[in-house]
Amino acid sequence: MARISPSYLLQFDEPAGYLDFARYGPPSHAVVDTTARLLNSSAKAGPSTVDDLMRQEVRAKAAVARLCGTDTDHVVLLPNTSQGLFQAAFHAPPGEVLVSAAEFPANTYPWARAAEAGRITLRRMRPPRGYVTPEVVARELTGDTTLVSVSAVDFRTGYRADLAALRDTVGDRLLVVDGIQGFGVVDAPWEAADVLVVGGQKWLRAGWGTGFAVLSDRALERMRPLLSGWTGAHDAGLFDDEIHPPAEFAASWSVSNLSPVTSGAFAAALELVEEAGVAAIESRIAERVGELEEMLRAVGAEIVSATGRRAGILAFSLPGHPAERVGAVLAAEGIAATVRTDHVRLSPHASTPASAVEAVRTALEHLSRPMPASQVPAASATDSVLSALVPAVSGLAAMLGPGNEVVLHDLSKLPDSIVAIAGGITGREPGGPMTDLLLGLVRRGTTHDLTNYETHGPDGRPIRSSTIFLRDADGVAIGCLCVNSEVTQGPASEVRAESFPPDVDSLQRFLVDRAVAQTGIPVGLMKKKHKAAVVRELDEAGFFLIKDAVDFLAGELEVTRYTIYNYLNEIRA
Repeated sequence: MARISPSYLLQFDEPAGYLDFARYGPPSHAVVDTTARLLNSSAKAGPSTVDDLMRQEVRAKAAVARLCGTDTDHVVLLPNTSQGLFQAAFHAPPGEVLVSAAEFPANTYPWARAAEAGRITLRRMRPPRGYVTPEVVARELTGDTTLVSVSAVDFRTGYRADLAALRDTVGDRLLVVDGIQGFGVVDAPWEAADVLVVGGQKWLRAGWGTGFAVLSDRALERMRPLLSGWTGAHDAGLFDDEIHPPAEFAASWSVSNLSPVTSGAFAAALELVEEAGVAAIESRIAERVGELEEMLRAVGAEIVSATGRRAGILAFSLPGHPAERVGAVLAAEGIAATVRTDHVRLSPHASTPASAVEAVRTALEHLSRPMPASQVPAASATDSVLSALVPAVSGLAAMLGPGNEVVLHDLSKLPDSIVAIAGGITGREPGGPMTDLLLGLVRRGTTHDLTNYETHGPDGRPIRSSTIFLRDADGVAIGCLCVNSEVTQGPASEVRAESFPPDVDSLQRFLVDRAVAQTGIPVGLMKKKHKAAVVRELDEAGFFLIKDAVDFLAGELEVTRYTIYNYLNEIRA
């Protein structure tokens, strides 16, 4: 294991199973203590308190400058990555901007909005696998290109851009780099960027509301600071009723005073990185990622993220198991991960212990491959339990008599989960899908039993239903037994809306029509917010657990499948 300062590791006490640093990094004791100390100081304010607090900005800028090999004149603090990228977009010189369509939305919307405002012309690249390589950029460059924007590390795949080679490729054009997924944990040539924008809430573990931009001399010369506030003006403290010109250097990008509390917390986080050393942190993360990859391959997972030039992100899928189910199993074992439509993303940090690897293995083994013959295989045990119940379905329906239906679902066969059915109340057959109600419960992970609720069958007649979830030895829901009965007497405990589609196509159609109807806007008149609302509703309903659901919905909403994926990424970010 790579050597790293013990004092650095003692700063953190996140749960061992926390593997989601690409989404958010739990802060250190130093960050928490600094925040508390500065807040306490502000609560007991005296004559010099505000001036003392404001010095935290100088402290944070100095730490940024040291880590970037520059000076504080070229550093400005920001509340988040998005603000810095919006400023870069609106400050950019006229001309064509190149940005990958596969970028995280924080690095696409600013350029799109600047183009809509007539500030620039935007051209979106579509590189293979989303990897923005020097070769891809070289093919896309034209004489009109004035700026290229790229992420240092891709949020989906962990692919690490070759910043030095990109610098050579773009030549004298401006190079804007979103460094949030790499700064502080990747030893990269950050000086290659003309504008480096970084948020502090992920790998830097500084908490929300922290970030910075570093500007090169080229950027300061060519970019006009339109989005510059009073704190970004020359003689900002001179209140003479005049509008002052922008300040010199990076300070011109300042809009207003930031919280000195978050600035102090940011400084504490950056100083911890300095203490441990970026190279040591990077090496430690790389070893843990390597261990996770080896383990995942051993349990039959497919690695879908970058395996060559990569940082701390490892994405995988488990053949035969929807990502949602894999994510639910991990969560049940206390593993924090990001679940996307077709994969699960793990992202450890230097403080992640080796026990996290074993915890993931424990959670996944029964989903991926049989255990030794001397033990009871979890997957085989699941099959045996459900197979043993199949003949019982007909017997139970016969015992209950006419007007009753018994259904057995196998959750590993989503959405065509019906493996046995008898009674004929809802007109379905084996191989048919589960109801919309059950699909939504599985998607949300709320697999608790539902008993004695009233709903309506396909023909509109009231029926009384109960759903009992069947679980394996680890407590994970593997199937459910449902009983539907004609209502003859007595009130039900509650009423629930439920659809009983005969096939998957009908289930898809029902879910989409319902989601569209809830917006109150016909598809032809929908704007982005309406389509995003449809995707959000369908995501919560479990629609994307259905095979080819993305393509089906893209056709219905008259957009590309990539647009649907972008909506999902925004919703789940």
